[in-house]
Amino acid sequence: MGSFIPATDQDRKEMLSAIGVEKIEDLFGQLPQEVMLKGELNLPRGMSEMEVYRKMEGIASKNKVFPVVFRGVGAYKHYIPSIVKSVLSKETLYTAYTPYQAELSQGILRSIFEYQTMICELTGMDTANASVYDGAAAAAEAVAMCRDRKKDKAFVSAAVHPQVMETIKTYCFGNGMELVVIPEKDGLTDLDFLKEKADAQTACVYIQNPNYYGSLEPAEEIGTIAKEAGAKYIMGVNPISLALIKTPGEYGADIAVGEGQPLGLPLSFGGPYIGFMACTKDMTRKLPGRIAGETVDSNGKTGYVLTLQAREQHIRREKALSNICSNQALCALAVSVYLSAMGPEGLKEAAVQSMSKAHYMADRLESIGYPVINEGEFFHEFVTISKAPTEDVLRALENQGILGGYPLTGKRAGQILWCCTELNAKDDIDRVIDILKEV
Repeated sequence: MGSFIPATDQDRKEMLSAIGVEKIEDLFGQLPQEVMLKGELNLPRGMSEMEVYRKMEGIASKNKVFPVVFRGVGAYKHYIPSIVKSVLSKETLYTAYTPYQAELSQGILRSIFEYQTMICELTGMDTANASVYDGAAAAAEAVAMCRDRKKDKAFVSAAVHPQVMETIKTYCFGNGMELVVIPEKDGLTDLDFLKEKADAQTACVYIQNPNYYGSLEPAEEIGTIAKEAGAKYIMGVNPISLALIKTPGEYGADIAVGEGQPLGLPLSFGGPYIGFMACTKDMTRKLPGRIAGETVDSNGKTGYVLTLQAREQHIRREKALSNICSNQALCALAVSVYLSAMGPEGLKEAAVQSMSKAHYMADRLESIGYPVINEGEFFHEFVTISKAPTEDVLRALENQGILGGYPLTGKRAGQILWCCTELNAKDDIDRVIDILKEV
């Protein structure tokens, strides 16, 4: 924010004089005296820039930052090219608000348009919006997109991320949809249950692929069952995995959603993140949020505009299907820069390394008595049974500066969900194995 210059005392005097008052307090003369503040606010004194910097450094030093991470569960530590932070730090983009006035917002509108284009290419879908708050909100909004007067059941796999499930439950409670949880069977969506229970009232079927346990679902079969029931098919996906596995479009999905954090956003203690949404052409008018479009002006010059925002409360008031009216423009810009810098080959390399290292680690863990229990193939996350108490295993790793896998609970107590990305070196994996041999 290098060009920010605050108003001087002389500036204030000139502005007050121009509107015919002597002091700032005169601006509030119409207010009753009993609501006016008497005296000073009970706030600590202001600090200099250096004092603030030291204060914030002291607070940040209380965080424990692990140099080596083998945990994912929806938020992943990937390599971020330096150009992402460089572009995001430009104040003309960093402070940009929602681009209502197209003639003043061509830069940010184009960045959103490019973001949408890349999300469509990544998912194999026809249309994408300007992003929503996070992946869980994207999933819940996708379910809400599918509701109509004759179809009010949402079938959701039990193998999705628990926080995504809770968000969908909240939305369904609010809009009157019936939520049917498809049980998991050996860590995958139970196809027999779905075949038996899906009926004419089924609005949609939602699965996550790879699912919460890292396993690849039988996505094509699930899509076939959904279509036979006349339901929309929604897939939640890991965007990095789409460089290797089939896209939602290739699986016949109507809507693709997910968390965009792996695409250039740091972990940042949980946010801000970005939910991406894409759909087929016939679902476009039901997409929440905004869609930026490319057009030409009266002189034939290319320009960018907000093309569609038909579902929002400020457009349709009480008839709105969604109350999301912001977009994660700065995070969307980060995704655009990341995907541009990586390119198709770079993204594929990140996916290949993540997957190959996860399989190498799984083999090494099995060799020391931590059996992998995923049914079928997995991408870069997998579950093992822990040979020792999970708290002892993870504590031993933490003592060596390694954040281990995520300890599962409930009926899966005693199991650990591990994750690898391209940032995990082979030496780090071997060090984990050496440590666990001693636990």
